Amino acid sequence: MTRPSLDGGGSEQRGASWTAREIQQQPAVWRATAETLRGLAPAVQAFLAPLLAQRDLRIILTGAGSSSFLGRCLQPLLLAGLNRRVEAIATTDLVAGPRQYLQRDVPTLLVSFARSGNSPESVAAVELTDREVAVCYHLVITCNPAGELLRRHNGRPRSLCVLLPEATHDRGFAMTSSFSSMLYAALLLLLPRVPVNLERISRASADVLADHDGLLRELAQAPYARVVFLGSRGLSGLADEAALKLLELTDGEVAAIANSSLGFRHGPKTFLNSQTLVVAFVSNDALTRRYDLDVARELTRDRIAARVVVLSAAVDDLAGLEAVVIPAVESAPDAELYFPFVVWAQSLALGRSLALGYTPDNPSRSGTVSRVVQGVTIYDGQGAPR
Repeated sequence: MTRPSLDGGGSEQRGASWTAREIQQQPAVWRATAETLRGLAPAVQAFLAPLLAQRDLRIILTGAGSSSFLGRCLQPLLLAGLNRRVEAIATTDLVAGPRQYLQRDVPTLLVSFARSGNSPESVAAVELTDREVAVCYHLVITCNPAGELLRRHNGRPRSLCVLLPEATHDRGFAMTSSFSSMLYAALLLLLPRVPVNLERISRASADVLADHDGLLRELAQAPYARVVFLGSRGLSGLADEAALKLLELTDGEVAAIANSSLGFRHGPKTFLNSQTLVVAFVSNDALTRRYDLDVARELTRDRIAARVVVLSAAVDDLAGLEAVVIPAVESAPDAELYFPFVVWAQSLALGRSLALGYTPDNPSRSGTVSRVVQGVTIYDGQGAPR
């Protein structure tokens, strides 16, 4: 079997040059993102401070696909950090049922995450929110200077557009740099009092990319037909993203699902068989960590899955478990775990894609799945095409 390259070596010949580069570059791109946001600090403060001071403000985190999972990662952190109503609602849900999700008389900040800003649902969701909510504000976090979402909202009085560095606008099929950079930007913008330690997440992610013990490469080559990603709280959203990366880059050949650590017992556990790899993202929170490890130990004892691997920052309580330990973030809040964990998952998906003979920069052999979704008909409130 072809040995997958997780460092970009020889990737151009195998149709993986962009994806490999965009995974590898992330620590550097986060630094560039921080620099961009420093330059925007006065405008950000002027826009967000009055909004976040409103006790009745509703914050909706939205996007499609990977961009919607950003909201699921961030929601628990923002709920605790802002003490405001925060909800993660995908654009695909907002567009399909705006009157079920939007409240006319509740002042709302719609935070839109968009790699390209050209998704039909992304554009329609902001229009519908403006129509259905009396007082609506928009924070657009995007990676594409030519995107439709940016074009429509740049300079509007109730909108703030944050354009991230050019390198975040992934050329590969799957979102990698764009996902982690938008996540980092949102934390800096919305939770500035709970800073993310850039040096720490960069060091931790560099350690993952180095794959010192070779386990990542080994797992990428192993013939698992099914993979389960588990996580609690915001790490459940990260598990969704990890599963999607593996599905996308293997063109669905590897069946990947995600669930919360506790929720997995309630039916989804039947997905396990002798060809299944389980990857558990383990929280640093003392309470949550107990539940994460209990489930991992249970699945290990059951011996139904082929293999159970935990990703953990701490090492003291991992007896009996196969673990990928990332010590650089041992004392970090869970928000910082997202970064090395997602880099690990992206690298696994890249390696597995190459091992199966796919071209990760454009893995869809049928051509029916594209980098920017096409063919979406948007309907008006009466169900007529717009």
